Amino acid sequence: MTETDETNEHCYDGITEYDNPLPGWWSAIFALSVAFAPIYLIYYHGTGGGMSVYEEYDSESARVFTLRFKELGDLTPDRDTLLRFKDDPQWLAVGRAVFKANCVSCHGPDGGGMVGPNLTDDHWKNVTNIEDIAKVIENGAANGAMPAWRHRLSHINQIVLTAAYVASLRGTTSSAGKAPEGTEIPPWPPRDAPAE
Repeated sequence: MTETDETNEHCYDGITEYDNPLPGWWSAIFALSVAFAPIYLIYYHGTGGGMSVYEEYDSESARVFTLRFKELGDLTPDRDTLLRFKDDPQWLAVGRAVFKANCVSCHGPDGGGMVGPNLTDDHWKNVTNIEDIAKVIENGAANGAMPAWRHRLSHINQIVLTAAYVASLRGTTSSAGKAPEGTEIPPWPPRDAPAE
């Protein structure tokens, strides 16, 4: 310590503290940040009208879905459509995204079942053929245990592509597969097989 160094009045156990104030620019930025924080909170998390990051993501996802769905037109949840998209990785990714956002709490992240049934085995409830999957997603089942998603999903294509994804889970291995429930049904028909 030299004679030109200023110390403040604090002295603890013979230790003195240099008087080094924060630079003015740093203090100004800190003060502006503190003043801006309530405005930000009110605008983005209160009733100010700004969208949160989650709302922006949902809005952008809906816009992208709408643009991508224009390529397809309105899909019908029939056997041929589900068989076609069950093996299409590009569109199956859309069904997977909807499944991951809405279905994992009951069916697990890999379809192995939790509260809802296992979707990876050959035993199914309320499903006897592949097009029944879309009906169950759209209308629900088991007196509301499986909710109807027709009003919750923004486009019929989301239901169709989610049904195709669920159909693709059959025969996969889940990390914690639930015991089989329901009736064993025959395998999905090949894509080019004639309808029964």
